[in-house]
Amino acid sequence: MAEAAEIQGAASAPARRRWLRRAVVLLSGTPVLAALIYAPAPVAQAAESSVDVQLTEVSPSAPVKSDTLTIQGTVVNNGRETIKGAHVGLRVGPMVGDRSAIDEVADRKGFRPGVDPGEIDSAFAVKIDSLPSKVGQPFTLKVPLNRLDLGADGVYQLGVSVSGTTDSRPSEQVLGIQRTFLPWQPDPAAKRSAFTYVWPLVSTTRVTAETGSDEVQTPVFMDDSLAEELRPGGRLERMVSLGRDLPVTWVIDPDLLATVDAMTKGYRVRSADPDGKPVQGRSRAVAEQWLSALESAVQGKKVVALPFADPDIASLAHRGKDVSGTLGQLRPATDKAKQAVETVLHVTPSTDFSWPVDGAIDPSIVNVATSAGAHNVLTRSDSLQETGALGYTPSAARPIGAGATAVVADADLSTAFEGDMASAGNSTLAVQRFLAHSLALNLQNGDEPRSYVVAPQRRPSASQADSMALALRGLQAARWTQPSDLEAAAAAKPDPGAATQVPGAGQYPEALSKQELPVSAFEKIRTTQSTLDHFKVILTAPDRVEIPFGNTTNREMSTSWRGRPEEADRYRDDVQAYLTGLTDKVKLIPKSDATLSGHSATIPVSVQNSLVQDVHNLVLRVKSANPTRLMFSEAEQEVTVQGGHSQTVKFTANATASGPVEVTARLFTKDGVPYGKERKFTVEATEITPTVMLVIAGGVLLLVLAGIKMYASRKRVAARAAAEESTQPSDESTDTGPQSTEGSGTGETVTVERCRGRSGPGDDEVGLR
Repeated sequence: MAEAAEIQGAASAPARRRWLRRAVVLLSGTPVLAALIYAPAPVAQAAESSVDVQLTEVSPSAPVKSDTLTIQGTVVNNGRETIKGAHVGLRVGPMVGDRSAIDEVADRKGFRPGVDPGEIDSAFAVKIDSLPSKVGQPFTLKVPLNRLDLGADGVYQLGVSVSGTTDSRPSEQVLGIQRTFLPWQPDPAAKRSAFTYVWPLVSTTRVTAETGSDEVQTPVFMDDSLAEELRPGGRLERMVSLGRDLPVTWVIDPDLLATVDAMTKGYRVRSADPDGKPVQGRSRAVAEQWLSALESAVQGKKVVALPFADPDIASLAHRGKDVSGTLGQLRPATDKAKQAVETVLHVTPSTDFSWPVDGAIDPSIVNVATSAGAHNVLTRSDSLQETGALGYTPSAARPIGAGATAVVADADLSTAFEGDMASAGNSTLAVQRFLAHSLALNLQNGDEPRSYVVAPQRRPSASQADSMALALRGLQAARWTQPSDLEAAAAAKPDPGAATQVPGAGQYPEALSKQELPVSAFEKIRTTQSTLDHFKVILTAPDRVEIPFGNTTNREMSTSWRGRPEEADRYRDDVQAYLTGLTDKVKLIPKSDATLSGHSATIPVSVQNSLVQDVHNLVLRVKSANPTRLMFSEAEQEVTVQGGHSQTVKFTANATASGPVEVTARLFTKDGVPYGKERKFTVEATEITPTVMLVIAGGVLLLVLAGIKMYASRKRVAARAAAEESTQPSDESTDTGPQSTEGSGTGETVTVERCRGRSGPGDDEVGLR
């Protein structure tokens, strides 16, 4: 037994050692297994997060030491189970290292243990006993800044989380989290960045080419939608009311000013009625109020005027430059811009800036942008990118050659408010992220203060404008930035190591290229311009068409048509159709066929002018299809027609043979360009030969001779009768009896009557009896 026991014990020792070795292996492998089991846990928990946390306010957005941080928001239980014993807690830190880290934190989803910081003192948490499914609960966290234990100046991560339990998850877990940032610069920095914010006043095209026939040429609008943007609470009203109290540079499309100014003087709007007649616009007072507020807001501020109607520089460079006459529209658009701003706002703007869509540039865009006299091209850092290793974001100004300067707006700051800012949660996150980036910029290494520019989207919505204003108010304490303007930013000393190479054509964003105006658009614009050039030559008051159609040409190539190709094409068609309708008001009146008897005759041709003004410098030409049979002694004549009248021009035609001949009548401008439609009619010529003329002349001569002979014969008969009466005896003259009178008188009377009744050789004989 003992032996057996020894053997068993001996045998068990190696087994025990083997078990120990296995245990060591298993224990040593436990971390690996644990890692394999729990490594995906944050991702799984993130995917299973059942509570949506929205932050509706962080106040103050850039606090100082004496402030109390207030965070308001809402938690919504999107899960199927009721959450019990929940609380909303604040998590602070650590400091975010650089700008790329800011973006990484902002894009992070779900709670990550070991990555996200722990909660601060639970005394500041908000308790929620029960949060049913699909139910939201508002909350407010209030924490004194001195309890956050913030360290050096910088950007700190904030997390607002919801923790609790459910029936299926009885242990407390983080069920949702929202991250944001706290910019911490309680005292003014020794080095502060110059900060320029572009405040754009740009809208879409509203005005048609059509104007009234009255003295002031009342404009006709496509619709009355602009009034909604001008009303209190509207997009443009918010831009003005917010911008007046902010340190911004106003960048304005002068077409917007001209349009609103026209509304203040009376305007008409196209009607949907079957008759199609425009109706009177009803928003005159709204326009007056907005324009007055804008004039007040820009006083003492820098104002930059874009070329009139904000032409699409990139489309011109890529699609329009090869269409003759297109680039020639830029210089007049720049000249009109300055005049419009000075006239309406009574301030002198800068016209030295060009702003391609989204700041995207290439060499051709820069060339077109500077061709109209603008030496500064407002671009963006995601287009003119840094290729070196500066270690910091350089100043906005970059010399790019030929005396031009690229003013490079920061892409992250410029696109910060492009999302849906109608949601308070989205707006709050965007504002805090914007402020975090601005502080991170200033904290970058660099020997001297730098200059930065923000160029947001061209047409911010009202909610986007509100968010932009909140962000700028967060900078008004000027603890790490100081306000500047666009002209100062363009003139700032550039960083020697900053990139200055304009990206090549192949780097232009494809998405933007697809939105450009097509070549056909510029060809149609050229057709309209050519029609206008020929039309205004004949007008005594060409300004009545030259000014409205010149403005319309600029509007046809506006950036506002991007993303709306069908509306843009319809607008261009309407412009051409309306201009053609005007030119057709001066025309030849259709003429019926004419008959020409004899060698020559006068043929009238009438010109009608249904315009309100007189026309001149017109030439009317007639042309015979067979000049050997029918020709005109004067084939063309100048024509002047009063407004609302017709003028008839007479041409002398000569025929050499009988038969029909087709005649073409057409108007030309004085320089020989055909005007309007030609008119054709037929002239039927009747030839009269010399033989027929001799026969007719002989007949006429015989009639004349016969008449002369009759006259002479009658005169002789009358003379003889008078002589015969004078030779009667005196005793016969005293016989007055009836028989004597009848006997002699009757025969003599008959003789005279026969003489009067006949004309021929026998008359003489009868008269002598």
